[in-house]
Amino acid sequence: MEQRPPPLPSMNPYAAPAARVSDVPSEGELELADRGTRLGAAILDGLVVGGPVALIAIAAAIAISSSRQAGGTQPNPLVFGLLGLAIFTAIIVVVVVNMMLLHRHGQTLAKRWLNIKIVRTDGSPCSLLRIIFARFLPVALLGAIPMIGSFISLTDSLLIFRQDYRCLHDHFADTIVVKA
Repeated sequence: MEQRPPPLPSMNPYAAPAARVSDVPSEGELELADRGTRLGAAILDGLVVGGPVALIAIAAAIAISSSRQAGGTQPNPLVFGLLGLAIFTAIIVVVVVNMMLLHRHGQTLAKRWLNIKIVRTDGSPCSLLRIIFARFLPVALLGAIPMIGSFISLTDSLLIFRQDYRCLHDHFADTIVVKA
């Protein structure tokens, strides 16, 4: 019996796609992170950034007050500059580490410690650009608007008390926070 080659794919531009699509996990398989864990991660992230900066600022105040130029009231500009550079460096290091973790795992340091992560609502990984430009930036810019910015920031936080545990920034970016 003679074997025939498989038929060629249809050249119909209106035909349904023939590509194999792998299934993504359904929302039932993803366990949403609870409100307390998300709040804990937000507080820890604030401490991760604010802690080193606060320690450097305390050291700066001590160093500047003790390094006054002889006979004057002005602090030594070299000490002042070095401490400013130290604060700037500490902030940059923490931001870069968090961006790397967000890019690779969808987690900041605190989210990693508390075993939660950011994913798209379909369960797929969330890109770093989406996290920055759709999740963080819109709420930050809206929060900076005089008079209504504080209302928007409060609304962003209070939306977590809805049944789906999603804040305003989660809706903007089409993301959810799940247990890792």
